[in-house]
Amino acid sequence: MQQNEIHQQLINFWNNNMPFNQLLGLKLTKFDAQHSEIRFDWQDKLIGNPIHKILHGGVTASALDLAGGAVAAANIIEQLDEITPQSIGSSLGKLSTIDLRTDYLRPGRGKQFIVTARIIRSGSKVAVARMEMHNESGEHIAFGTGTYMVS
Repeated sequence: MQQNEIHQQLINFWNNNMPFNQLLGLKLTKFDAQHSEIRFDWQDKLIGNPIHKILHGGVTASALDLAGGAVAAANIIEQLDEITPQSIGSSLGKLSTIDLRTDYLRPGRGKQFIVTARIIRSGSKVAVARMEMHNESGEHIAFGTGTYMVS
């Protein structure tokens, strides 16, 4: 099985089998060992400030975390000696967030939100990712740093 096939299967899994991601409307759209991308559309159920119609900060943090976790997962897969469904499942079963820092730069306004992540460091036990959230106009809404347990 090739890397791009594995990545597509994981995109499908995360998009279709994770109820929390579905509840928020988070869709993993790009995924490899260097970058990941999450997109989601504005929905009134995501409001954190009803007076100003601003995105809830927890939604922002969740989207940043998903993007960071996805790029960390791709790095885990890239480091596997043998790529089988069992080795992928076993390795990704250990993936968890150790620390997540979110910096809110602007109110979360927009019709669509794009979250990107890139790997900063990927070691044998811990991976660190840098994430950014923009709206469809390119306004930088938030950024974050995520530290992930990878083994």
